[in-house]
Amino acid sequence: MNFRSIKLYKQESIDLDKLLESLSDFAYSRQHKVAEEGDFALRGGILDIFPVTFEYPVRIELEGARIEHINSFELSSGKPLFEHTLIIILPKRKSEYRKVKHFSSEEPLENFIDLNAGDYVVHNQYGIGRFVGLEKIEKGDSAREHMVIEYAEGDKLYVPEGFMHLVQKYVGFEKRPPRIYKINSPQWQKVKNQAKKGIQKTAFELLRIQAVRAALSGFKFSRDSEWQKEFEKTFPYVETPDQLKATQEVKEDMENERPMDRLLCGDVGYGKTEVAMRAAFKAVMDNKQVAFLVPTTILAEQHYQNLAARLAAFPVKLAMLSRFKTQKEQKEIVGELSQGRIDIVIGTHRLLSGDITFKDLGLLIIDEEQRFGVKAKEKLKSLRLSVDVLTLTATPIPRTLYMSLMQARDMSVINTPPKDRIAVKTQVAQFDEALVTQAIHSELKRGGQVFFVHNRVLDIEDIFSRVKRLSPKDSRVTIIHGQMPAQELEKVMVAFLKGEIDVLVCTMIIESGIDVPNANTLIVNEAENFGLSDLHQLRGRVGRFNRQAYAFLLVSDKTGLNKDAVMRLEAISAYSELGSGFKIAFEDLMIRGAGNLLGIEQHGYINVIGFDLYCRLLREVISDYKAASVN
Repeated sequence: MNFRSIKLYKQESIDLDKLLESLSDFAYSRQHKVAEEGDFALRGGILDIFPVTFEYPVRIELEGARIEHINSFELSSGKPLFEHTLIIILPKRKSEYRKVKHFSSEEPLENFIDLNAGDYVVHNQYGIGRFVGLEKIEKGDSAREHMVIEYAEGDKLYVPEGFMHLVQKYVGFEKRPPRIYKINSPQWQKVKNQAKKGIQKTAFELLRIQAVRAALSGFKFSRDSEWQKEFEKTFPYVETPDQLKATQEVKEDMENERPMDRLLCGDVGYGKTEVAMRAAFKAVMDNKQVAFLVPTTILAEQHYQNLAARLAAFPVKLAMLSRFKTQKEQKEIVGELSQGRIDIVIGTHRLLSGDITFKDLGLLIIDEEQRFGVKAKEKLKSLRLSVDVLTLTATPIPRTLYMSLMQARDMSVINTPPKDRIAVKTQVAQFDEALVTQAIHSELKRGGQVFFVHNRVLDIEDIFSRVKRLSPKDSRVTIIHGQMPAQELEKVMVAFLKGEIDVLVCTMIIESGIDVPNANTLIVNEAENFGLSDLHQLRGRVGRFNRQAYAFLLVSDKTGLNKDAVMRLEAISAYSELGSGFKIAFEDLMIRGAGNLLGIEQHGYINVIGFDLYCRLLREVISDYKAASVN
């Protein structure tokens, strides 16, 4: 990865030719006039540059070799906006916070995987090869685009557009590359047939799970009441088509006698919580209790505040159970839950404690199940047999996603971003005080707020002092981490939400769900130490409004990064467009490996034929079993 940067100081003497060469190396394009990020233009003693992490282009006025002025300016009018004493220019990511995309109902991974030159791919008939690229081949008077796949000993396969649906990216769960055979090798057909036989065992187990679930009898909720419609009108935004579709699917599940076990996937900030709130209200309308399980105390607090505001006009009793509450308050809430006097309770893993009983629990909502420990998951597994369960996730864990793809669990997907949502511009760079200063000052100049994440409590006070020194003198900088007293933690978060704090130095405690529309710059320190899904979740804390947001992922030492860290940072940078949650989940899967996803035997089959072909063969077997049982 390229962690270099260009620093330009006011009154500095520069080598202009070397600067122009460096901009070209950074993938910037020389134009007659700058129009978009990544452009630069030179006219006499004026050099205009539009850096990738800037809201506005900058104009550098030169007097000979010396920089006289550096000003941000308005693109349309050229009017200067504000002056800089220093700017830092980061590289533009070279286009591969050509690709081939497939769209076919036959493809289990259709929405999740893009194809890049050099990737391993699987052709259903010819097996695993390496994708070389696209090539136009003339035939008669026309030229058709073909996908070129290279096999062992230099064999090449040219796949025309009409047959590209037979090819999918190879996804394996081990880090070593897959074995490649020659085209038409009998070995590939043998491997494929062996895998299909082994898959029959898994297919039978999945069908057994489906049969058990279908036989269970749960509570059949009533159709929507008039109050349900009134509650949904209090949603302050316009629902996306996917939100409406997911809501309908959840309601249909609830109105069925079979207990719901639905996974709701949607990227950070795409509106999963609203679907959950509507389901919760529906359950209460039938006099059932609802438990809303979340991974952090801060998220519990925010969900509580949001839902309380929405429920203000309705006779629904809401409570929150977390360490924000005193022991006395917790005891009272536990008592009221057992008596049925609380309709909806929002809480952390405290909700799974042994002293918690419900008078009549009808719906369990789980936000990001992978954030909970083994004991919590075991408790959740037992609850699934008796109550309706709705699980929300932005980056599903491999087994959860797999079970949903195989229809052993029902899945709804929210792919449509909210109106006016803009992708977060993501940049990986080596830690530099000047870069941090620039990022903070730029955000505060436009009236925004900044998250600075440092995930180590041991020295977070030192980092806080450093960030405070780099921030504007009149800015309000505060610290927050999970070891603080609950009341103080709550007080700081409320102040940040209200805009009373400009820069929040924090740990990953803000990772899940915190919605601060005015915070649109995220700086992550020592980003090489974070998991891929963690980085994606953190990036989701910004860009939740219609203003351009920025994520700076800073590494401490570019020379000391291990291969996996580099792969994670490259992936988070590459998958910065809206709706990248699934792609991030799969990249994470390929980087880390999946462990024993479905047992050692199935794990082996997945590695030799690829996850996508494994899924397709499994679907075929399931379909055959179902057809045989009908006949």
